[in-house]
Amino acid sequence: MKVLLVGAHGVIGSAVARELGARHTLVSAGRSKGDVKVDITDSASIRRMFEQVGRVDAVVSAAGNVHFAPLEDMTEQHFDIGLRDKLMGQVNLAMIGRAWLNDGGSITLTGGILAEQPIRNGSSASLVNSALEGFVRGAAIELPRGLRINLVSPNVVQESLPQLAPFFRGFEAVPAARVALGYSRSVEGHQTGQIYRVF
Repeated sequence: MKVLLVGAHGVIGSAVARELGARHTLVSAGRSKGDVKVDITDSASIRRMFEQVGRVDAVVSAAGNVHFAPLEDMTEQHFDIGLRDKLMGQVNLAMIGRAWLNDGGSITLTGGILAEQPIRNGSSASLVNSALEGFVRGAAIELPRGLRINLVSPNVVQESLPQLAPFFRGFEAVPAARVALGYSRSVEGHQTGQIYRVF
């Protein structure tokens, strides 16, 4: 398969690239690195990326930013970071990507454990991850041409603990390689509308 991987050089994206790249033709995309450049907060940038890449069998997103801060300090602008980037960036990637997917192709988005296990300072991540799960379930019943859409919801990964440990006390971090298996399950499987939890 020809797989477009957005966010291919992040911690999770790199693990997904190793997992899927062993068996498929991988096209990497990112803000500053990759075979093609893309800013998922900009629909025009997403369209340009697909025009460069052409038709694909799978679109995988391991990208998206949110703002972590105490709820009392969160402003509309802080929430907008996650809404524009991780949420609508991935929604727009899926919506625009539909036209570039071959029949029976798949879309895999990234959520996270905070959709159901919130933490202090993580209200934006909980909001965005929950919304992504709802979008995937709703989109799955309407996609045409046998297209599939799923979401991987990972725990905090071991490789990110040096930066994130203070936020995730008591969470049992998982290796990025284990998280990558969820993306294989989505891309190489046959299910749709699924939330693959890697906790």
